[in-house]
Amino acid sequence: MKSTKRITSYLILAIVAIAINACAQNENAPKTEKNISNNKKTGTMQKSDEEWKKELSNEQFYVLRQKGTEAAYTGKLLMNKDKGIYKCAACGNELFSDDMKFDSHCGWPSFDKEISGGKIKTTVDNSHGMKRTEITCANCGGHLGHLFDDGPTDTGLRYCVNSLSLEFVGENESKNQGNANTSKIDTITLGGGCYWCVEAVYQMLEGVVSVTSGFSGGNEKKISYEEVSEGNTGHAEVVQVVFDNTKTSVEEILKVFFTVHDPTTLNRQGGDVGTQYRSVIFYKNETQLQTATSIIEALNKEEVYDRPIVTQVTPLKTFFKAEDYHQNYYQQNKQQGYCRMVIQPKIEKFEKVFKNRIKKD
Repeated sequence: MKSTKRITSYLILAIVAIAINACAQNENAPKTEKNISNNKKTGTMQKSDEEWKKELSNEQFYVLRQKGTEAAYTGKLLMNKDKGIYKCAACGNELFSDDMKFDSHCGWPSFDKEISGGKIKTTVDNSHGMKRTEITCANCGGHLGHLFDDGPTDTGLRYCVNSLSLEFVGENESKNQGNANTSKIDTITLGGGCYWCVEAVYQMLEGVVSVTSGFSGGNEKKISYEEVSEGNTGHAEVVQVVFDNTKTSVEEILKVFFTVHDPTTLNRQGGDVGTQYRSVIFYKNETQLQTATSIIEALNKEEVYDRPIVTQVTPLKTFFKAEDYHQNYYQQNKQQGYCRMVIQPKIEKFEKVFKNRIKKD
């Protein structure tokens, strides 16, 4: 039983309520997740390979930045029939809509035209002993696939695209407030000690869609709780928070984070000791990185805590969901000793500081 591994004598520290206005961003100016690094003079995103590797999976980097090709009939979007927009998976540039897609039986998603506005750039590709027309994202230069003139529709064109180069945003997920490229749904992964505690708090925040307890930060091998508890895997107990950015924001998510745990104690929270209990933010994109960095700098500058913040800020590489009995733990075990002595005080602190942001249901 997990609770036997917890020390049940805790000093509950009173943490100062956080209100950081200096690092607030304009929530009324929707952006694509990665367009902060855009070069405003040319409209072309400028990033190094190392920066791209932090934001893309290994498979996406191979296709988008090294001009690779995914295996035929393996792409997740090949048979997608839903209504929505297909965007560049690297920068969010809007490329195709569902009514442009057709089944070409070639093994890759195919489209008969692109969204107007110079979204795609074409160049001659003489690689592999063939002469073809390569298509790349005009915004970030990411490799998409190739363009052929054997399409069955009136355009006569077939944009043959790798699924790994695309992100699909369903019709009901699009946020159309001045920028149709911005998805409503975002995800951030946070470690603040025992994931039962962090999960219980975020489940109450308005705008949070789901919270999943799991592990991140260690090796890429699928891991179990028992292995992580030994403290030798490099993994931290984390929660993956999925949220609607029209109802909350990365800034608010992180304000809650720094309110309900102590970010100044290295590799521990109260009686939970070990690297698996470290304070860490696993960011998914440049917006999350910049917001986290700004908040930490502001907190240290204002000396909100007696000691410097030791929270790690690192790119997300892998996330492994914890066993089912760890999910929604507090709601199912409210009378358990750890829940009453450790989790409940954190919830009460959240309720006091963020009383106007608690879910109505």
